[in-house]
Parts: sequence; C-alpha cells; structure tokens
Amino acid sequence: MAWIAGGLAACVLMPVGEARFDRAVGEALAQVRGYARDHVLLGMIPAFFIAGAIRAFVRRDTLLRYLGPRANRAWALAVAAVSGAVLTVCSCTVLPLFASIYKAGAGLGPACAFLYSGPAINVTATLITARVLGFELAAVRAVGAVLFSGVIGLAMWGLFGRGPAGAAPQEEAGLAERAAESGGGVPGRRAALLLALLLALLVAANWGAEGGCAAEHADGAACVKGIVHGRVVALLAAAAGVLLVRG
Repeated sequence: MAWIAGGLAACVLMPVGEARFDRAVGEALAQVRGYARDHVLLGMIPAFFIAGAIRAFVRRDTLLRYLGPRANRAWALAVAAVSGAVLTVCSCTVLPLFASIYKAGAGLGPACAFLYSGPAINVTATLITARVLGFELAAVRAVGAVLFSGVIGLAMWGLFGRGPAGAAPQEEAGLAERAAESGGGVPGRRAALLLALLLALLVAANWGAEGGCAAEHADGAACVKGIVHGRVVALLAAAAGVLLVRG
C-alpha cells in the first residue's frame, strides 16, 4: 500500500508542463536512445558475437595451456595482460569476452588480468591518449595497466582460488581432459578470419563521421564519407554472416 500510495502521489504531483521538467525528461530519453544506438548496437552486440566466436572456435586445450589454472602464473598473467591490445573494447564490452575465456577454462587470475587491462591498452585508446595527452602519458597508461593487471590477477588468484567458473579445484583435471577432447570446432585459419572480421566490424561501426547528409548545410564530402562508411560496415557484417553460416 505504501508503494501504491507513493506511486500515485508521484503521478499526481508530477510537474508536467514546466519547462525544466519537460526538458529534463526529454534529455533523459535522448541519452537512453543515444546509448542504445551508439553503445549497445555498435559496441555490446559485436562484443557478444566475438565472445561467442571465442567460445566456439578457439581450441580449449590451447586456452588451458596458456591461461588455464595449471599454467605458469607469470606466463599466464603476461599473456592475459597484453591480449586486449588488439581489441577495441571499453569497460562494458570487455565483460562478455572476460566471461567467455573464463567459462572456457581460463584461470581466474589471467581472466581478471585480461578484464582489467583490455580497455586500458587497446590500440584505439592508446593512440587517442598519445594524440591528446602526449606519448609519455600513453606509455605510462599502457605500462601501468599491464603491471596493475598482473597485481590484480595475482590477488584474485590468491583470494578466490584458481578454479574456473563453478569448478572446484579437484575438478580441474576433469575440465582439462574435457577441454582437450573437445578441441576446436573449425580450422585455425577460419577461426582467425572470423575473429578478424568481427574485430574489423567492431572498429568500423564506431569509426563513422559526425553528422550526416540530412543536416542543414551538410558537407558533400562528409555525405560521401558517411555513405562509404555505412557500406563498409554492411559488407563486413555480411562477410561475417556468410562465414558463420558456411562454418
């Protein structure tokens, strides 16, 4: 009854018609729409596809050899810390990739190192940092992210164990056997091509020009660039779809 009464009072007393309230609601809805268009459609969805490709196509025995619970700690953390350099991901889009390698058998420490360092050392972020703030800060950012990810990976490994998601330490041997038996679903070259297409799609979809041809006094060169950009994104998406169907 308290929730019902409170909701009713909020609806009755809502200052609809006041300029500040209407403007605030409009801006909030615009932010939601922009987030859905620019971040979810162009960032999160491609990241989920990349995570699915990792789970389906990357050989689990290889993953366990380099990042598994029984792998050499220093080597596993080093590999995980620098693996995110080729991925254009932010702190949100790295989550599906983290979950993918963790559930596939990676140790908690390397998975957390990858989760921490990926958004900080990806090529796009590093180049933008160097261009805006200078090469020195970009280098400090990259090196610091790798070092801190190693510390965080060791801490997570020590505090919460080395077993993969939902697996007790005594189950690690069985997990490794199942991973070795399952192997990879497709040849390595096809898997690499699919991952490359998905990464190119993720980069291209977020590399569009500002504005568009619909804007007043639109620049003709910008219109052409936007059309070309859209077709490049469409071709990459179609190529990835064809490869998925054929594979």
